[in-house]
Amino acid sequence: MATSTPTPSRSAPRDAYEPSGWATFAGLMLAIGGFFSAMWGLAAVLNDEVLAVGNQGVLIADFTTWGWVHILLGVIMCLAAGGLFTGQGWARWTAILFATVDAMVQVVALQATPLWSLAIISLDVIVIYQLTANWRVAR
Repeated sequence: MATSTPTPSRSAPRDAYEPSGWATFAGLMLAIGGFFSAMWGLAAVLNDEVLAVGNQGVLIADFTTWGWVHILLGVIMCLAAGGLFTGQGWARWTAILFATVDAMVQVVALQATPLWSLAIISLDVIVIYQLTANWRVAR
């Protein structure tokens, strides 16, 4: 009779998981970045004239299109932040992927809102750094 060894789970048990300080920090920064992106998207969808600085537009498409993209990215980033807080294995790579995508999307809005875009890109870079360089596997 063959015995098999159990394979380790990539997610920590719900009652045993305590996020490290870096995971909490990355989750908070991701949630803040996601919230800001969603609010920018909401402003773009509701009244895109509020966002234009110096009558400059976005590089590709229009504000309404990018508004919906930012709302979608913001929601996904906030969900990934919730996954980081609860110790889900999928949340780390999802957060890295969507923080990277969000930083690239902010480049499109750089001409219209330069300081805002640079601030959000900075938050995304901080999240990516924290989730790659300072990640500790749950015990």
